[in-house]
Amino acid sequence: MNLVYICPQFPPNFSPFCSRLKALGVTVLGIGDGPAESLSQEISDSLAAYYMVDDLHNYDSLVKACGYFIHQYGKIDRLESHNEYWLATDAGLRLDFNIQGLKPADMQFIRRKSGMKEVFRRAGIKVAPGKVVHTLADAEGVVKETGYPVVAKPDDGVGALDTFKINNKKELLSFIEKKPDHDYIMEGFVKGTIFSFDGLTDRDGNIIFCTAHTFSQGIMDVVNNGDHLFYYSLRSIPKELEAVGRKAVSAFTVKERFFHIEFFKTGPTDYVALEVNMRPPGGYTTDMFNYASDIDVYKLWAEVVNGRTEPLDYHRKYHCCYASRKNRFNYVHSHEEIMDHYGSCILEVPSVPGVFSTALGDIGYIFRVEHERDLFEITAFIHEM
Repeated sequence: MNLVYICPQFPPNFSPFCSRLKALGVTVLGIGDGPAESLSQEISDSLAAYYMVDDLHNYDSLVKACGYFIHQYGKIDRLESHNEYWLATDAGLRLDFNIQGLKPADMQFIRRKSGMKEVFRRAGIKVAPGKVVHTLADAEGVVKETGYPVVAKPDDGVGALDTFKINNKKELLSFIEKKPDHDYIMEGFVKGTIFSFDGLTDRDGNIIFCTAHTFSQGIMDVVNNGDHLFYYSLRSIPKELEAVGRKAVSAFTVKERFFHIEFFKTGPTDYVALEVNMRPPGGYTTDMFNYASDIDVYKLWAEVVNGRTEPLDYHRKYHCCYASRKNRFNYVHSHEEIMDHYGSCILEVPSVPGVFSTALGDIGYIFRVEHERDLFEITAFIHEM
């Protein structure tokens, strides 16, 4: 099997995807915009070949790279980047080279938030009321239906960039006047706690691994307010969350892919869909999958690509938590104090690449515990200011 991996060097913690593929005998062919010498040793050892382009945004260069690989290695069987930013590019290349997987027609429902909302509604899953707005009249129509505050976000966007919470008419007028020149969706503000349903499906769309996380606050608030955050995995998934999560996976026909589906919990058993992401969850969450259950999800994905359909036998042994810190804050406890008190629980303290730091902080503490009370104690110690 030949698999083309777009931008295999980023993010750095995704390197095991390539090495696990190679271990199973897959020929991994990399395309990136940095010299081969800049690749990590793990990536270099995993790739059968590497093709450097000047700019990954230059689609013609990517087509040329794929053509070269076909000439040298034969048909491309899979193409992947595991990156939201390149999702549409991946889809275009799959269409052009007749490669299995998501195609451009799928982007309407897995990249555009308006399209996601349509799929959720058809599946009978609650969503926040709203629509794409182009004019002040459109926006006022949403406000009339939902009241203030409302949230405006790019219909086709990545993360919480260029996302706004609008609290009154003055802010609404300012948004309409200054909004970027692309489609925005406006929704009623939903008050609740964010939960995610995460996992991996086989080639037939069956879930072979799943878990769930809860977040101290939404990424929009973290980015817009410059806050730190924490989020953690659940040892037991609430049955209502798992039910609506599985319904969403089925509705979006997720096949041979990771999924990360976000919901607001608005009541003891009520969940409102926020959005769906057909790729591994961001940051270090795939590592947290592994730490929480003592598994290797990178190997599991490689096995799925190679044809595995057997569900993974695993147990959620721990809550695994990510707690961020930002350099702009004056924290009470030093890194050394944190390690002295809780070093036995802490697994990693990664420095976050700059492109992710607004959401994930400048550094993060990844730790695991068996009980939520211990998780809250450690998080409070890390975040005390």
